[in-house]
This record gives sequence, structure tokens and C-alpha cells, in this order.
Amino acid sequence: MAKSKKEDKLPKIGMLYLDHVLRFFDKSNFRGWPDKIETVIYHWKNDKDRFVKEVRRKKIDILIGNIPATAYETFREIARELPNVQFIPSMDTQFSNKSKENVTRFAWKYDIPIPKTYIFYDQEKASKFIDKTEFPKIIKKSYGPSNYGGYFVHKVDSAQEAHNLLAQKKYHPAYFQDFVPMSADVRVMLIGHKPVCAFWRRPPEGEWLTNTSQGGSMDYMDVPKELLDLAVQVSKSANAEYWACDVAVGEDGKYRILECATAFAAFPYIRDWIGQYLMWKFSNGRFAKPNIPLYNWEELGKMDSSVLRTLRYITFGRYTPSYDGAYFLDKKTKETKDGELYLHELDALYPMLLTKDRTSEEWSSEKWNFQDNYGHSVRKVHTKSNPKDTYDEVGSDESEESVIEITQEHIKEVFTSVKGIGNKKVKEILNKIDDNEVIQRLEERPEEFLKDFSWFKKKMLKELDKAWQAFKNRLQ
Repeated sequence: MAKSKKEDKLPKIGMLYLDHVLRFFDKSNFRGWPDKIETVIYHWKNDKDRFVKEVRRKKIDILIGNIPATAYETFREIARELPNVQFIPSMDTQFSNKSKENVTRFAWKYDIPIPKTYIFYDQEKASKFIDKTEFPKIIKKSYGPSNYGGYFVHKVDSAQEAHNLLAQKKYHPAYFQDFVPMSADVRVMLIGHKPVCAFWRRPPEGEWLTNTSQGGSMDYMDVPKELLDLAVQVSKSANAEYWACDVAVGEDGKYRILECATAFAAFPYIRDWIGQYLMWKFSNGRFAKPNIPLYNWEELGKMDSSVLRTLRYITFGRYTPSYDGAYFLDKKTKETKDGELYLHELDALYPMLLTKDRTSEEWSSEKWNFQDNYGHSVRKVHTKSNPKDTYDEVGSDESEESVIEITQEHIKEVFTSVKGIGNKKVKEILNKIDDNEVIQRLEERPEEFLKDFSWFKKKMLKELDKAWQAFKNRLQ
């Protein structure tokens, strides 16, 4: 029986772009898709309502694109206003894109091995932790639009060094990890939970950062099967159509996840493979699932990176014993903990899988957006996701505590108690800076009010600090 026209109809695809953000995909990555692919651009600031209307007007069914950290919470709201639009990757899958803290929470929930991690939103608690913990430690910037290249990752060897660094950088939250000596790390890229590219990054002699931008070297050879197994586990936990994770190879022989996200640098042919996978996923069989043999990267990696950056639409023949092009699959073997295996045997162990379409939210912002919720809302999180405040276990995180709810009226009360600040000036502050930022400034960096408001005087800062401390003491 022939399919109806309605059954044959393909979903309407839209490319999601943001001004000033590098584009991961373009329409050429979806070569062969017969219908028009729409483009929708988010222009920041107050563009949410217009963006939602444009998606509805263009009748888009599937919106494909990565969301940067600074827009993640806004797109959580946008996704809720477009319940019939499927975001690829989903907002839940992109949870780890927002911050290193989110990567940690994701790893805690799914029992994924990571360096022992400690997160503090309260400066006093962070300071006490520094004074009692052992060193060296790694301190990282958790949130922000640019965490790349190791520029916001610091190794500190003493309590004084840690205090000085946080006083200078003012990272919020204070994010610590135990320093784990590494021999190297491995970046693994996956499509449909199947590894499609993997390469080593090794630090220069005497250094600990492996980033190539910091002088590290890279190669594609002999990535262990057991490390790929961990990357597959992480991709499946995230329900990711496409995924990348950095796996630390410790000098103790253990593997630990350092980073993971859907936003990562990838050669054009890898983005083409992702496009082919998504066309297969959404076409109900009209497009074939891409065939990407395991360890293909060892052969491709023999080319210069300048050549790899120009390659497009690479395809592979499927393995059969008599297929000439499958020579390296038929002859080459890999040592694994289960013994020596041919590459075609290994490849069969890593099928490319369809991800599951979900309608419920796993990482809702009301529960998991600690950066914005901490200090003015009351939240409880399952203990498995928040290890107890004992420094000899998995990690520490004060966010499990109930915290005081601070409203805009409370903020007005604090400011107007300062001589020279009336309702009109408070309104000016709140029009320029949102409530969350005002609270963070009151808690950590009130001197920034001097820069933003010409009428704000230094003597007001002292009074403001006293008023803020008095307000917190009254509510405790």
C-alpha cells in the first residue's frame, strides 16, 4: 500500500544562528535535502518575542543549532514558547554547553568519572575551603562566553595563591578541582553515539596544559577502545545527536572527563556527517544512515590539517571480506582489554544509533540554574547531584542548602537606606542592571556601581555595604 502524501512529507528544517556567533552548520551540510531550509537569526537583547514569531511564521518543525552560554537561559524560555518545534540538539542535551559547573552536575548525576570537584557560591565558604584543603588545585572560570584555550584554567600551589587569584579574577561561582597529573588528554567526537574522530593532545615537556594553543601537540593514533567506551557512555547519557568530550588520561592510568558539549571545533567533513545523520533521523528512511568506520581518523589524520579543512562529503564503503577498499579494516588489528580485534570487529561494536525524542525537561532552569537562582530563591537538589560537603569524597557544593528569597522590593529597601539614593536612582539602577546582577554586585563587587553611575560616590559604597550586611543578618 502506497504511503499517503502526509506520510511522505518531510519536516520543515530551520538553521538557528545568532549574531556575532560562529556558525557550526550551513545549508551545504544538508546536501540533498529536497525542501527549502529556513534561516532564523537571534539578534540578542530584547529579541525573544520577534524570534518566536518568525519561527512560527516560517512553520519550522526542527530548529538546528548550538546555543552559546550567554543565551542558554533565554533559549530555555524560547523552547517552552515553541512546544511543537524540536530543537537539535535539545536544550537538555545542550545543558553542558553553558558552563563547567553544568558539566560537573551532569557528570555527578550519571556517575561519570571526573576530577574531584568543589563548587561554592558563597565567598566565605570558598575561603574556608581554601584554608583547609590540600594543594595543588585547579581553579576554573565556570561561566562565560569564552572558556577556550586554557586561558581561564589556573593551577594554584598554595592557599595564598588561591586567595590572590580569586580576589583578582572574581570568578563566580568559585570552582575548584583536584589537580590530576595527566600524560595527555583525548578529544572524542561522536555522532549518534558512535565515535567518528578522536585525537591525542599532549602537553609540552614540563607543562600541564594540553591545549594546542598553549604549545601542546596532537596525533590520531591508537586511542584505546576503553577510552572510546567512556565517551560513548557520556554521549548516551546526554542523549546527544552529536557530541564531543575531552578525556584526561591520568598518570595513574585512569580516564576522567574534563569537558563535554555540542559546541566544538570540527572539520567540514565531520559537520557534513552530522548533517547526513540528521537527514537520516528525520526522513523516515528516505536518506541513508551514514557509514563511518571506527578509527577512520587514523587514516585521515595522516593528511595535513590544512587539507582536512578543505575536505567535504567523504564516504566509505561498507566492510565485506572481498571489498578491496576495506583492506585496512580487514587486516589491521587493535589491542583491547578483551584481546586483539580486527577493526571491522571493533566497528560492529559501535553502531550509530538514533537518539530518543523527549518531551519532558531533565535540566529545568528552575532547579538547575544555580548561577541566577542562588541567593534569591529556595531550591533543593537531589543529593546524588550534590555530594555532601566533605572534602574527601566526590566533591562539595553548597547549593543544596535552602537560601533566602530576595525580591526587587528588598533590593530597593537596601539602596534607599543609603543617604543620597532615592527611588528615582534605584529605578535607574534596576533599568540598567537586572536583579541577578545587582545581587551579585552587592555580594562581590559593589565598586562597579561607581563605573556605571556618575552620581554614585565612594562614601555611598561604605553605607551600601553596611546596609546589605544588615539586611542579610536580619533575614537569617
